[in-house]
Amino acid sequence: MGDVIEKFQKRINPEKENIPLWSLTVKDGLIPKNAQYNRSFLVKKNDFFNLLPDSYLIYNPMNITLGAIDINNSGKKIAVSGYYIILKIKSNYSEEFVLNNLVSRKSINLYQRFSTGSLTEKQRLQYPAFSKIKKLFPDFTEQKKIGSLLSALNKQITLQQRKVNDLNSMKSALLQDVFPNTQGIKKIKLSTQEWNLQKISSIFKERNQRNKNGMLLSVSISKGIYPFSENDRKDNSSNDKSNYKEVKINDLAYNSMRMWQGAVGVSKYNGIVSPAYTVITPKKEENPNFYYYYFKNKRMLFNFRQHSQGLTSDTWNLKFPLFEKILIQVPSDKEEEQRVSSLFKQIDKSIELSKIQIKKLTSIKQFLLQNMFI
Repeated sequence: MGDVIEKFQKRINPEKENIPLWSLTVKDGLIPKNAQYNRSFLVKKNDFFNLLPDSYLIYNPMNITLGAIDINNSGKKIAVSGYYIILKIKSNYSEEFVLNNLVSRKSINLYQRFSTGSLTEKQRLQYPAFSKIKKLFPDFTEQKKIGSLLSALNKQITLQQRKVNDLNSMKSALLQDVFPNTQGIKKIKLSTQEWNLQKISSIFKERNQRNKNGMLLSVSISKGIYPFSENDRKDNSSNDKSNYKEVKINDLAYNSMRMWQGAVGVSKYNGIVSPAYTVITPKKEENPNFYYYYFKNKRMLFNFRQHSQGLTSDTWNLKFPLFEKILIQVPSDKEEEQRVSSLFKQIDKSIELSKIQIKKLTSIKQFLLQNMFI
């Protein structure tokens, strides 16, 4: 690699030179140091930092075998820990091509071979060993073409992720503005009809039927109700499921110890859940998705927390006898329930479609990284 890159080192004092501090992570690459920490905390007396110019490479000798290597694309010079290795790409090589080549699985396998250290967690790849790694590179024109292709993929992935973040932010804001606050005020009105104050007990009843047979379901904050078979966790449920609770399509089920965090969902399945969950079903014709989104509202989550029993957050528990006493405001116009539900379902659908697109683009990128580099 010595004919492609060369080591660069320039020690600086970021405090005196007013240069922002960044870190290198395995997951997100180069990121700014968290703004919540003041600079006197970040820059200790005996620390030293290196200058990382724009378009220069950086890697962590301890974590490079996990993919801790990136390029400064911030458009400005930044400061990084003196422990990192800074590399300058020589002029006859494409920056985008070199970076993608160096983060490919084949390259990472080479780093593992050239690293030194007796234990995996203590292995290091310092620059002298890194520079001896041999890689084949095409001519500059082909490098630029491949680099441009991968850059376009990265851009699309970034745009889709930004879209997901924006949609999640919009959804979070709408959850607070569409549903009434404690004074019954809504910032966004989808109808001129008033909302009436009711106890949850007037809308839902607890489903307490027990059934040992049926699809095992789980409930999470992010996924709602889903088949346990889709879970990565080991099945630690009892072989004797005679005490498990029955769940029907359009029932709501929630984790009694995590309802204050939003661990609730609407079931698309007939199945069974652990006795630790509470299952509720509408007393009359209702839109279950409306209440699912209502129960995700931050004010409702705080309400659930207040009504939970237990001394600490690890023991807070909201069983149905307490849950049913909670007052909520519901539309007198059932069509408004449908409009509210449809609004949030459309946002969720857009988020899911973008996530699928990110997954597809990432798979394409990974395929190319494994097959385009020697």
